[in-house]
Amino acid sequence: MPPRDGKPKRAHRKVCAFCVEKADHIDYKEVSRLRRYISERGKILPRRVTGTCARHQRTLTQALKRARQIALIPFTSDQK
Repeated sequence: MPPRDGKPKRAHRKVCAFCVEKADHIDYKEVSRLRRYISERGKILPRRVTGTCARHQRTLTQALKRARQIALIPFTSDQK
C-alpha cells in the first residue's frame, strides 16, 4: 500500500556483513558461511540481494568458485 502523501517508501539499505566484521579475507573452506550466498539452484546471489559491497562480492565470488572446484560446494542442485 503506497503512503498517503504520495512519496514512495524507501527501504533500508542493506549493510555488508563482511564490512561489519572487518573481514579482509573470505576463506573458501568456510562452507557454512558461503552457502548463504548461493541460491537453491546453485547460483551465486547478486549484490542487490545479499547486500555485500563490491569489493567483498568480488572476493566472495572467487571463494565460491574455488570451493566448487575442490567439491566443497556443488555446481548445481540435485533437484529435477
